[in-house]
Amino acid sequence: MGLGGFVKGAVGFALPMISIAGLGSFLTAQEAVAVLIIPTFLSNLWQTLRQGPLAAIWTLKEFWRLNIMMALTIGVVAQLVPRISSGTLFVTLGVVVTVAAGLQLWGWRPQAPKTGPGRTASEVAAGLIAGITGGISGVWGPPVLFFLIALATPKIEMIRAQGIAYLLGSVILVGAHLQSGLLNAVTIPFSLAMCLPVAAGMALGLAVQDRLDQRLFRRMTLAVLCIAGLNLLRRGLF
Repeated sequence: MGLGGFVKGAVGFALPMISIAGLGSFLTAQEAVAVLIIPTFLSNLWQTLRQGPLAAIWTLKEFWRLNIMMALTIGVVAQLVPRISSGTLFVTLGVVVTVAAGLQLWGWRPQAPKTGPGRTASEVAAGLIAGITGGISGVWGPPVLFFLIALATPKIEMIRAQGIAYLLGSVILVGAHLQSGLLNAVTIPFSLAMCLPVAAGMALGLAVQDRLDQRLFRRMTLAVLCIAGLNLLRRGLF
């Protein structure tokens, strides 16, 4: 959890993708998703408000289609989690993590229109895909990140936009899993306990983000994500 918080602080994403690989070693997929919900919510709130509420409001207005579509889809799809086997969840996570990280490591950079119908269509599609993967696995970062990269969003704004998208998604996820039963008297205390290592790791990661070369560190992070994704695939398939 500390490593996941560190990477999130440094590059703005990957807390669930990294942490769930470790949690999956001793928890079921459903339990791992539940444990991550509260630390993910608090880390996203921190990331969203780091430059202040006015900057957050401006970014929210800029990407409102993405966020609305993602939030609505997460709320619907999350109800399916208790009905899906652990193996299916791990394979889904493994595919998402490995493909997302691998494509970026290989240098693929999608391009999306900055204005007009093309911008609207790509934003809605990214929100829909993020909502589906987020509702099933608690990981909605890669589609959001791909969309922001395709727009060539500046670094600070990209990190803030990720924080807002992830924060809205995590709010929906908390409500959905209180209803689905995934968050309960057993998983909530465990989830709260994981907030401390995540906060410590994120504080260190934010210091790295401010001081070190972001491009090199991001490539190192993507390499770790590829390994984590392959490990999830191994667990899901075998």
